Amino acid sequence: MDAKQKKRIGCGALVLLFLIGLTLMLVFLYFRSSGQQTSLSAFQEKALVVVRIENAIFNSEKAVKQLDACRKDDGVKAVVLRIDSPGGGVAACQEIYEAVKRLRESGRKVVASFGSVAASGGYYIACAADSIVSNPGSVTGSIGVIFEFPYLEELMKKVGVELEVVKSGSYKDAGGFHRKMSLEERRVFQSLIDDTWSQFMEVVSEGRHLSSDSVRKLADGRIYTGRQAKNAGLVDVMGTFEDAKILAGKMAGLPEDTAPFEFKAPGSMLRFLMGDVEERLQQKMGSFSPGLAYLFKG
Repeated sequence: MDAKQKKRIGCGALVLLFLIGLTLMLVFLYFRSSGQQTSLSAFQEKALVVVRIENAIFNSEKAVKQLDACRKDDGVKAVVLRIDSPGGGVAACQEIYEAVKRLRESGRKVVASFGSVAASGGYYIACAADSIVSNPGSVTGSIGVIFEFPYLEELMKKVGVELEVVKSGSYKDAGGFHRKMSLEERRVFQSLIDDTWSQFMEVVSEGRHLSSDSVRKLADGRIYTGRQAKNAGLVDVMGTFEDAKILAGKMAGLPEDTAPFEFKAPGSMLRFLMGDVEERLQQKMGSFSPGLAYLFKG
């Protein structure tokens, strides 16, 4: 065996050892992160819990599970909802809102804390809290509904593509990308918008103790700063995330030094390697799905 062959074997062995070591490290980190608690049962200090509602909301499962875990644990006395979201799908936002209501009805104190954005569906969810704390410059409001449809008829003509539709009723392909909707179809979709808009206004009226007329004047889809929202009665207190935690503790009668518990997401190899790309991709795919949305598009 000459020197060159020995060198190649030595380099190959080093590369192999490096890959084995890297694999073992990744496996270790994966199982370590997978072992992070996602329930409250393993914690003694859990009187004050933080539940985060972040990014566009098209899936309610994680938030609902966390809120229900708080409700079912007698050790939990107060919850801070840290909201940094432009909203999302109507049904997903409503499911989280209902979970917050169940939590409040169980006797727990709930304080909503606004991050950079807590608009549309993010604000909808906050209306279930006992109190809302916002930074002066947080973006909120956007009380309204949107339903978007791509329109590709002209593009399809240019590329020579036609779509043949066989349907069971005159409205079955309403909103399809292959043609413009008729006036009657637009009326049907507008009725959906109007109904879910009314549901949004009812939630704001109930949660903020405002008259229907007052809410309607605020619910034209515009956004507000936290300070503007407070002046309009949409927010209770100007303050930070830390202020919200202190307020929740006081409302529940907890000691000042109570440490908040935060849920930690279970690990996955893809999440470890790509950070939040996995979650953000799911959200982007959700945002392109047709459906009614309580969503701020800014």
